[in-house]
Amino acid sequence: MSTEETPQNVEQPAVPEVPAVPEVPSVPEVPTLGDAVETQVRSTAQPATPDAGGFVWGTGRRKAAIARVRVRPGNGKMLVNSKEVDVYFTETQHREACRAPLNATETKDLDVFVNVHGGGITGQAEAILLGVARALKGYDPTLEQTLRDNNFLTRDPRKVERKKYGQRGARRRFQFSKR
Repeated sequence: MSTEETPQNVEQPAVPEVPAVPEVPSVPEVPTLGDAVETQVRSTAQPATPDAGGFVWGTGRRKAAIARVRVRPGNGKMLVNSKEVDVYFTETQHREACRAPLNATETKDLDVFVNVHGGGITGQAEAILLGVARALKGYDPTLEQTLRDNNFLTRDPRKVERKKYGQRGARRRFQFSKR
């Protein structure tokens, strides 16, 4: 019996070198629901360029009413179809609706000129509200978050449903008689 001796100075087969793995950038932690994290929307929009008269425009629509609103720095007057807003709207709720975006953003020193037509009084007041809010957003983009929080930049799409033929109204049918 012969014992085989293993030489101690035998070269081992060469192992190819593995390239170093680049470090992966750390992923930022995602806040959990328990964390009180306040997110702020930063508006990257630039202020709208005023037209030749120094006005920034906004358009509001509600039902069948369309309001074209112009805003510029001034002393705080508000004209609707060349009349004071208190003269044009007799109801307090309509006057307050027109001034709501100005009150929420504390920009009462702006002159607001409105040309509104179509629809009824309530539709016109709500169209003016949307038009003033859009004009304020164009005038100063930093006011957008305040306007969104108060829901002034959301258009109400509801309109009167049309009457269908063979019926008395949009949904109302003619009376049905069995006999």
